[in-house]
Amino acid sequence: MLIGVVFALVAMLLNSVANLLQSDAARVATPKRPLVVQPRYLASFLADGLGWLASVVALRYLPVFEVQAVLAGAIATTALLGRWCYGTVLRQVDRMAIGACLVGLTLVAASGYGHSADGVSTQVQVWLLIGFGVLVVGQVALWRAEAWPLAVVAGLGFGGTAVAVRAVDTSSGPFDLGMLLSQPPTYLVIGFWVIGLVSWSRALQVGSLASVTAVFMVTEVVAPGAVGIALLGDAVRPGWWFPLLLGTTFAVLGSVVLARAPEEGRASEPVGVH
Repeated sequence: MLIGVVFALVAMLLNSVANLLQSDAARVATPKRPLVVQPRYLASFLADGLGWLASVVALRYLPVFEVQAVLAGAIATTALLGRWCYGTVLRQVDRMAIGACLVGLTLVAASGYGHSADGVSTQVQVWLLIGFGVLVVGQVALWRAEAWPLAVVAGLGFGGTAVAVRAVDTSSGPFDLGMLLSQPPTYLVIGFWVIGLVSWSRALQVGSLASVTAVFMVTEVVAPGAVGIALLGDAVRPGWWFPLLLGTTFAVLGSVVLARAPEEGRASEPVGVH
């Protein structure tokens, strides 16, 4: 279990770095130099990729909701980095909301007890495929929406990646390429990741780093965590159902406050990241 926690913490720090790089790139993108060719955006892929690999290792040892809750610690680190680099103004209520998110997610992480063995039923794979289709439609429909609905889609996308990783059967070894390529969840891992990345990048173009990260992270914890408990055999520590629900409530309410934060507090250009 300690190995899982360590790798989850490493993934959280790498995700924070990737968030900062992607936000910076989104702020300086122009029609002549779109987001996809920005050096910082390309560099974020490296941090994201390493963070994803670390989270995959963590998911082999810990329940989905526990890993995702640790990753969501990026709410605090990203908000602090955004304040330092961009001069982002955080209201007192925003700071309280970030604190509520972190307290809630800590309770969620502490509620984890264990998870089932590798492999899932065909029914779970069908539900994953349906969920992927819904997200594709949602991304298209919300492309010109506000930042927070896009952040929700991004959270569901990356959360779906975590669930799909757990759905992959690695009983014959994690490097059995033939077995990996023969399973639908392997391709859903990639599909969910693309949905998450595209929606996340778009949300950063129209919203503030702190609020987008909070909504994204809480969604990434709550939704796949519920799926892990309901369908993947993830267990809640005995007597911890109330702390789990309380933590989820804190995290969701905190993210709602941050999602409604005004945008005028943002600096128009990055500060200190050049």
